[in-house]
This record gives sequence, C-alpha cells and structure tokens, in this order.
Amino acid sequence: MSLEKAKVKGRNTLPYRDLRDYLAVLESKGLLKWTSREVDKDWEISCVSRVVMSRPEHDRFAVGFRRVKGYEVPVVVGIIAANRAIYATALETSQNIEDIIKKWSDALSKPIDPIMVDKAPCKEVVHYGEDVNLNKFPIPVWTPEKDPAPFLTAPCVVTKDPETGIRNVGIYRIQIKGKNKTGVLWDLPSQHAAIHFSKYEALGKPMPAAIVIGADPTVCMTAAAKVPFGVDEFAVSGGLRGKPLELVKCETVDLEVPASSEIVLEGEFLPHVREPEGPFGEYTGYMGPVNDMPVFNVKCITHRANPIYHAILSQMPPSESSLLRQISTEAEVYKHLVHDLKIPGIIDVHCPESGGSYAILWIRMKNTYLGHAKQVLSASWTHHPSFAKWIVVADQDVNIRDPFVREWVLSFRVQPDKDVLIIPNTSSILLDPSAAPPEVPLWKRHGSKILIDATRKWQYPDIALPPQKYLNKVKERWLEYGL
Repeated sequence: MSLEKAKVKGRNTLPYRDLRDYLAVLESKGLLKWTSREVDKDWEISCVSRVVMSRPEHDRFAVGFRRVKGYEVPVVVGIIAANRAIYATALETSQNIEDIIKKWSDALSKPIDPIMVDKAPCKEVVHYGEDVNLNKFPIPVWTPEKDPAPFLTAPCVVTKDPETGIRNVGIYRIQIKGKNKTGVLWDLPSQHAAIHFSKYEALGKPMPAAIVIGADPTVCMTAAAKVPFGVDEFAVSGGLRGKPLELVKCETVDLEVPASSEIVLEGEFLPHVREPEGPFGEYTGYMGPVNDMPVFNVKCITHRANPIYHAILSQMPPSESSLLRQISTEAEVYKHLVHDLKIPGIIDVHCPESGGSYAILWIRMKNTYLGHAKQVLSASWTHHPSFAKWIVVADQDVNIRDPFVREWVLSFRVQPDKDVLIIPNTSSILLDPSAAPPEVPLWKRHGSKILIDATRKWQYPDIALPPQKYLNKVKERWLEYGL
C-alpha cells in the first residue's frame, strides 16, 4: 500500500494537501495506529473500532487496517473525531474549546469559495457502465447480524439546488444494494439534500449526485455539520482551511468534487422510486427503523490509483460520529446565539455525547436582565427545527461539561412548576425512537422540547466548600501528608 508519506517535519501548515498528507501527520503524532493483521470487513473492523472508542477519550486513536480479507484497499476509521486531539489536528488548531469554536465561527461567517482545476488525482482510475462495481471496495458492516448490508458511513453527498444552483454537501447513511445501486436515509426538513430531491421530484427529474469518500478532513467536518441551507459547504471548508478547496468537474453529472478525493461515486437519485432502507445502528444508540427511501444509481466511479477507504464509526455513543457532531454543533449554536442574534452573556454551549450530541443542549451564561434566560432558551434551537429536545440554561459559575455538576444544578436550582416549559408538536429529532412507533414514517413524526431555566432567581446561600485558596494550599502540600 502506498500512502505517499508526507515530510511531516517542515511541512507547510494549513491546509493539508490531501487525505494522505493528513494521515501522515496523524501517524507522526501517534494519533493513527495501523494494524497489519488481516481483518474481516463484515464484523472485525466495526468491533476493533468499537473497542478503541470504548476507552476514555484521551486513550482513543484512529485505526488503519492495512489488510482487509479479500481486498487490496486499506480502511481508516476514526481519523476525524476519534478524540478531540484528532479533531484539533484536522483543523490545525488547539484542543481548547474556545479556539475550535472561533475556527468554526470564522469559517461560517467568512467562507472561502472553492476554485476549479482541470486535472485531479481522483481521476487516476475511471470506471463506466458495466465496470462500475461497489463490491470492489471493503465497505464494512457496522452492526454485525443486525445491519442488512454494508453501509457507507463517511459519504460526502454532493447535490445542487435546481432553483438556485447552490451546492450542498451532507453525510447520510448509504446502504449498498448492489454493484451499482444504493439506498439513502434522509428526512425533510432535517436534511438539505432531501430538500433538493423534493424539488427535482416535483419536476419529475432524476437528481444528479456525487458521493465523495476520503477528501480533505474539513470536507467531512462541514458535511457533518448543520451548515445553514443555501450555504455551500465547500466554501465553509475553505474557511476552515484558510485557503480555497480545489474542485474538479465530474465525468457524468454536472457537479464538482474535491480534486484530491480518494473515491468518487457519480450517479442519480431516481424520482418517485422508493425501496426499503435499513435498519442500521444509529447515533441514538438504537437500530434505526426500515423506511421506504430513494434509490441512487451509480453510473461512474473514479478513484486514485491506490485508494484509501475512509469510514466513520457511529452506533451507540460515545462514538466518532457523536464527537464529530458535538464539536461542530456547539460551534454552530454559539455562533447563532452570539454572532447572528447578538445575545449577550453567552459563555459556553455543550451538547453531551450521551444525547448523540444533538438531543440535549446546555448553555452557560451570565444572566444580566429580566427575561434574559428565557430569551436564550427560546432562541437556542431556532437555527434548526429538529435540534434538541432538552435545553437547559445555567449560571456562569456552572461547569456544564461536568455531568455531576449538571445533575446538581437540576436538583437545586430548578423548580419544575416554575422553571420548566414544554413546547409540543415540533419537528422530531431524526431517528428518535421515543417520537413514534417504528411503523410511523420519519416525515410524519412530531417531537417536543423541554426548556429548563436552571439559573438562580435570587441570592443563594454560599457554596458549601472551603475557599479555593485553602484547597490550593492542600494541593501544594499534598506530598507532605503522606497520603
């Protein structure tokens, strides 16, 4: 296998040239480890990755599988968000949450449009027609004995709005249904490609699409994020990189894809065609239900001469997908509240991985005027209709990233009859099994939201702890106690 090893020492900083340049940097930092043991793609890749992700976050790492039984293509998992150090490496910034949020806020506020190139590594090998065969790639089964087929889990799906021509890039689970056919899971209004498809279907036309696997890490990051509708994710990727992303025209559809991509699938989603899709182990920690979903026909596959297959581990949190979603969602909500709505006093926002980094939102704020907390509660989910069903605001002295502290605050700063508001009949969180029985289609499910004001409403007694200065003295003298 050729990884085109980068000269890590002395390499240019932002941005990475391609996925391979990035992998070399991860490996040099000990954040990517390769195994040369032969593995079975239908259970072993998933299970090895799950064991790694079950460790405390600082002990996790990305995994590369050099030898996949029956295939010549290596597989990498965890390279975007197995831990926060990897995520920060992808952005070439520190792990400090403020630095990451600033990086995202700047990219969302000041996107950099991509540029076109004529030649690209992703076209070193091109397959048309009968030569198209998805089964040539080591696409894993992620929930063995429960998933019906292999699934693409890091597919950056590129589509265009037929009315405006603006691109969208999103990650949706893609079920392999044959050598040149896949399914997809998406939902209105949660996912923007579904909005595009509804417009094409109203016109009675197939929707051109390209599925990118293994691009610059920022492409995967923006595809997984809830970038506002009508904003080109490739431009946001450019904002994260600090330099335009290079794109190349597809062979068979009127779309553009990153020139350095490892693998690109070109084709069309057929109008008014539906087939059963799923089940699949999802970010909620449950098996996602079977639904009748659109079908994607693959007309062309292009790839590098020795491609690397990239996948993301999802299923039960904590997982790579939950950390990937957590960091970008926190940045999006922070930007929405602070930069877009210009609400003062916001200190931190946090989406715990236990809620799939989507169902629960905590906000730390300085409560400065009458109705301030209620304003923040009301505004916090308005950037996306299905976002969050538990939303809590807490005072500036609360570490909202500490689970014990969160439970303490709910216990002693909230009166349910006064501080809790329930909003019924909102958009449901996608795949939330509590929203409706499995037989109810995703697009007919309603959800609700609970807003909790966990701020102090009057002067509270002092916290029952010794002053910090004394605790610090004990820490300094700790070895003297012989404990």
